[in-house]
Amino acid sequence: MDDATLLRYNRQIMLPAIGIEGQQKIMESEILLVGLGGLGSPIAMYLAASGIGHLVLNDVDAVDLSNLQRQIVHTTDSIDQPKVNSAYKTLTELNPTIKISTIYGALSESELLTHVASADVVVDATDNFAIRFALNNCCLKTRTPMVAGAAIRMEGMVTVFRADTGSGPCFRCLYAPEDEPQERCSETGILGSVAGVIGCVQATEVVKLITGVGTTLNGKLLLFDAAEMDWQDIKINRNPSCPACGSHH
Repeated sequence: MDDATLLRYNRQIMLPAIGIEGQQKIMESEILLVGLGGLGSPIAMYLAASGIGHLVLNDVDAVDLSNLQRQIVHTTDSIDQPKVNSAYKTLTELNPTIKISTIYGALSESELLTHVASADVVVDATDNFAIRFALNNCCLKTRTPMVAGAAIRMEGMVTVFRADTGSGPCFRCLYAPEDEPQERCSETGILGSVAGVIGCVQATEVVKLITGVGTTLNGKLLLFDAAEMDWQDIKINRNPSCPACGSHH
C-alpha cells in the first residue's frame, strides 16, 4: 500500500481485528450489490468508502424525486437518470481508487449466475421477491454468501446466508413465493433513516464476511423497531424440506 492508501483507510487499519491484512482483503474483494434504493444507497457508499476493490452495481430503475428522502446515493440533479449511473457518479467522487461496474436493467438467469459466481459476497438490497429467490438460487449453486435486508415504515430486518459454508438456512427456508408481502413503501411509507440503519448493518456484515472479523448474522434474523428503538434477534433454522437447499435437493 502506498502512503495515500494507508492514510485513506487508516482508521480501519488501526482496528486490531482488521489491520493491514484485513484491509488488503477488502481491497481485493468483489461485491455484487443488487438494488440501489433506500438500502442499497448507504450500503454502496460505505462499501466504496471502506475500499472494496470491485463493486458491481445492478438496478432496473431510474431516480425519482420521491426516492431522495432516503436514497442518499442519488441527488436532485440525477432525477430521471438510471440509478446505476447516478450511484456511479457519487461513488467515484467518494472513492476514485476503486473499480465500479454498473448493470442497468434485469439480468437473465445465466447472467446473474455469472456475476454471483465472480463475487465474494452478494448483497440483496431489493424489494422484489422474484429477484431475491433468483439470487438465493445462484448463491446456493456457487456457494456464495449473501447479506439480505428489508425495511418498511419504521421497521427493518437483516440476515446473512452462508451458502459458502453450507451452514444455516437459505432465503427459501424463511419465505415461500406465496409469502411475498403485498405492501410497498410507496403505499405504506418509510422513515428514510430506518433504511439507512438497515443498510449500514448490511454493509457491516459484508466487511465482516470479507475479513473474517466477529460473528455474522448467519442463522439469525435481526429485527429493528425504530419507534421503540428496539433490537431483537431471532434464531432461524435450516428447513430440511426446503425446496432450494433441503437434503432432498
